[in-house]
Amino acid sequence: MKCLVDLFFSCYNPFRIVILRAKKGRIVRMKARDKVKYIIKKYSHAWVLLYVFIYMPWFIYLERHVTDQYYVIHSKLDDYIPFVEYFIVPYLLWFFFIAIVLAYFFFTDKRGFYKLTAFLFTGMTVFLVICTIFPNGLDLRPDTFARDNIFVDLVKHLYQTDTPTNVLPSIHVFNSLGAMIAIARSKKLAKYKGLRIALYAFALLIIMSTVFLKQHSIIDVIAAFAMACVIYPLVYGVEAKKAAKVAHQPT
Repeated sequence: MKCLVDLFFSCYNPFRIVILRAKKGRIVRMKARDKVKYIIKKYSHAWVLLYVFIYMPWFIYLERHVTDQYYVIHSKLDDYIPFVEYFIVPYLLWFFFIAIVLAYFFFTDKRGFYKLTAFLFTGMTVFLVICTIFPNGLDLRPDTFARDNIFVDLVKHLYQTDTPTNVLPSIHVFNSLGAMIAIARSKKLAKYKGLRIALYAFALLIIMSTVFLKQHSIIDVIAAFAMACVIYPLVYGVEAKKAAKVAHQPT
């Protein structure tokens, strides 16, 4: 993680912004108004994040209204997956993981940021639509726990705050896949192989945590992978085709 933080600040450090311009043969600091204009122009792609005002009200509505009448998602494979409370750590760190990946691309790769958010927000919208027309939930959570430790306490708190509804497909899984794809396609991160492998491994732990914590059925995981396979060519496919055509053009 320290490596990722160092890489992020090597590309952008918001605490060391010095905006200069030439004036009569000498360099002077820009006025505060010019700084604001410069920052607004440079980070104009922040408008994409307004999607949160669409997603959160819709999701909260579903959480409050899908409470009893819903289709229970279950597979026989779920019964063979044990409950492992230690997976609460990567499950909760998912929020920071996605935020850090989004921030990295926001400040260092505008095109990559647009691609990443297009992938994530399309899938999240599909998820909302599915849960609206097909209310769904789980009945996998254990009633008792074999152990008593801080990890179990965190799981109990999670169960109290997060309803077992609106689970298909798993957004934890889908967004982790989206982050992995963006990282894999990043040219800047290509030279940091060790870091990329570590991030892939962490994303895999997040995906595994969804079933080992009984937060999702294996069906939710498969659905998230399927949705990613459908959305990927819509977001990245055109760019890949153009790159292939250019590569095959005679020189």
